[in-house]
Amino acid sequence: MLKTVSFITENFGKYDPKSIDSYLSIGGFTAVKRALTMSSNEIIDMAKAASIKGRGGAAYDTGRKWSQAASVPGLNKVVICNADEGEPCTFKDRAIIENDPFRLLEGMIIAGYTVGAQNGYIYLREEYSHLRPLLINAIAESKAKGFLGQNILGSGFSFEIHLYSGAGAYVCGEGSTLIESIEGKSGRPRIKPPFIKECGLFQLPTLVNNVETLAIAAAALTHGIDDYIAFGTEKSPGSKIISLAGNVKKPGTYEIPFGLTIREIIYDIGGGITDDNELKFFQLGGASGSIGPASIVDTPYTYEDLGKVGLTVGSGGVLVVDDRTRVIDFVKSIQDFFIHESCGKCTPCREGNRQILRIVDRFVDGAQNPRDLETAERFAHIMSNCAFCGLGETAQSTLLSAIKYFPEEFEVKGGKLE
Repeated sequence: MLKTVSFITENFGKYDPKSIDSYLSIGGFTAVKRALTMSSNEIIDMAKAASIKGRGGAAYDTGRKWSQAASVPGLNKVVICNADEGEPCTFKDRAIIENDPFRLLEGMIIAGYTVGAQNGYIYLREEYSHLRPLLINAIAESKAKGFLGQNILGSGFSFEIHLYSGAGAYVCGEGSTLIESIEGKSGRPRIKPPFIKECGLFQLPTLVNNVETLAIAAAALTHGIDDYIAFGTEKSPGSKIISLAGNVKKPGTYEIPFGLTIREIIYDIGGGITDDNELKFFQLGGASGSIGPASIVDTPYTYEDLGKVGLTVGSGGVLVVDDRTRVIDFVKSIQDFFIHESCGKCTPCREGNRQILRIVDRFVDGAQNPRDLETAERFAHIMSNCAFCGLGETAQSTLLSAIKYFPEEFEVKGGKLE
């Protein structure tokens, strides 16, 4: 099996991302031209056949999501590209925008055509403000060439793309919170139902997709789904862009086929551990992801295999941590992050994070109470089951997985935490 592949990233470095003519010279907008000759159902069937899962973290089936959005009645629908990418150790969407902005626009146009939308919105995280000029130029040049605006390529389909920037809030990566932010409101999640697909941005039927998801749709339509599903495994076909970082010799963005093991990602692609230290654990999917010990490093990177050991693909982040770091110190850093990023709307998340941090601080100092571990676990499960949005539901993934895989690090010996 190839260690890295180039399907989603095939255009990286092959054209000038500031020039649509350069993009057209390598076959750009082939996917849009092909999509406009197809019916909505034909495109949805292709997405279903390719088993493309949402790449923002939730892994919801894209074909199913597009089918649901297309079935919602409405004369004015919306497609949103979620480019918030707020997960720590996740920077693959940034790489797509930097290297292939026109393919992202292709994906949005295809999504808009498929679900019957007239407007698209790119929600760009504040920290990516340096990418605004690139996207503004790509939108303007695409419109000038007739790929955006009224009656695209004489098809009768009209679609506009608008660019919005966030203000740096992690929670705005959640769909309804992102929508609230675009509308100029405080970034806090909405009550559901009504669901976004029925009542989203400006109360219009709305489809929200991640940057990578849209890029895959454009790539698959360009080459056909058979070329895509040739990668990966039977249950996890295709490829995934990962963000490899931490105590690894060659951090960066890589496109890999599903089915590689975590060991291959860290040691073959990443070159091994910095300074040849020992691997202690790794975290998948950003701060909201679980951690896994070195003992399960041979687990294949697929949705089903990771699920068996309590891990998820999530946003595609792969954080490598060596034996110089105590697990409890890492847990505290994650807890500090979620204390800072919680919007405070719901009690389970607002108070749960605060109380768990107090317990974690006692573990860090080796001064925990006899029932602190049980209390922390109980609070964490309450948050997972009762929090208002995905932030609160997953904020304790690191803690719970640390307790599962490193119980010895929560023990007190000689009055100090070992």
